[in-house]
Amino acid sequence: MLKRYLIAFSLTLGLLSCETLSNLPMSTTITQAEAAQGIREALDQGVGRGISLLNKEDGFFGNQAYKLLLPQEAVKIENTLRQIGMGSLVDKAILQINRSAEDAVGYARPIFLDAIKQMTIADAINIIKGPKDAATQYFREKTTSKLIAAFTPIIKGSLDKFSATKYYGDMISTYNNFPTTMNKLNPDLPSYVVDKAVSALFDQVAQEEANIRANPVARTTDILKKVFGWAARS
Repeated sequence: MLKRYLIAFSLTLGLLSCETLSNLPMSTTITQAEAAQGIREALDQGVGRGISLLNKEDGFFGNQAYKLLLPQEAVKIENTLRQIGMGSLVDKAILQINRSAEDAVGYARPIFLDAIKQMTIADAINIIKGPKDAATQYFREKTTSKLIAAFTPIIKGSLDKFSATKYYGDMISTYNNFPTTMNKLNPDLPSYVVDKAVSALFDQVAQEEANIRANPVARTTDILKKVFGWAARS
């Protein structure tokens, strides 16, 4: 039924503002505009909740699911420094890297909201009946590269603000200056933190989307109640 509707929808694109989903076997109908608004609000709510959970002290560092360790390329450096009694330098770098991520995600909301606004009504219709993370999957696929580009300078600023760049640089320099170090290493810290921070935010959005779909109490606005109530009953 949904496939037949989508075919019809593509033939009547000019009537999006007034078309309803009444041709589906539901006693309560929603308009296509309401479907789009519901998806956008679900993503907005997920982003807001994700940011609030991560943008605080220990939002990353105190959460084993999101805690940032060192980039894989730097593990050899970490092991060497710990073996010679310089573990405190490594620990300080790790702590400040996490503090930087905690700070940076607080600036992510406008970036995510702009991406949410780009979602079309057709996109929303296609995902409203999808799996529990359908909106998040779409969001991740369509916006990751743009989000990374916009988020990178923010992460760099936070790394500098919390001296993570300095501590990480000291750690790398110490290792590279050892007489026994044949291959100098300098893993890209900003790119690593950006990737981890964006992944953590997407994960939070997915969890909130699943909660909204499954739990009526999580539908905190009238449009969320209407759209996801309709989806749950269909």
